[in-house]
Amino acid sequence: MASLMEELLGVLRQEKQGYINLTELSEEKRVCIIQGDVDRLDAISEKEQNETSDLKNLENKRVNILKDMAVVLGKDGEDITISAMIEMLERQPSEQAKLIQAKDELVAQASQMQIANQQNEILLRHAMEMVEFDLTLLKSLKQAPETANYDKNAYNTGEILGGSGFDTKQ
Repeated sequence: MASLMEELLGVLRQEKQGYINLTELSEEKRVCIIQGDVDRLDAISEKEQNETSDLKNLENKRVNILKDMAVVLGKDGEDITISAMIEMLERQPSEQAKLIQAKDELVAQASQMQIANQQNEILLRHAMEMVEFDLTLLKSLKQAPETANYDKNAYNTGEILGGSGFDTKQ
């Protein structure tokens, strides 16, 4: 059981480091969004995908370790969680304390990463709104106003005035 506990704590530390790495990448991403550096943003997104894949592998490993620990404790290992394991370890306070600390650190780091991602989402939304505004402005600058010409059925013909502004021909 002690080796399983050490292995679980090691996986939790690795997961925490993965979330630290993702948080750092989110900070870099924020700078790229502000600067409009799309190439660097693409490279960071690729690194994030690799880190996320590693975290998924660690999560699977953690679930398997928890199942093994549940079997050793004589419990059903299907729906075992870190919180449930903490409760099961109440007769082993030192192990329980280590597990509580590792869980709290992991949750805190994941929360930091979530906040950074939410901030980046807001920045991206604002950047998209600004791009949309710029496109609309450019379209309107190139487009002259429509004339008030109507066809025989009283529908607007949608004819657009020339770009010069003045018609010198008479």
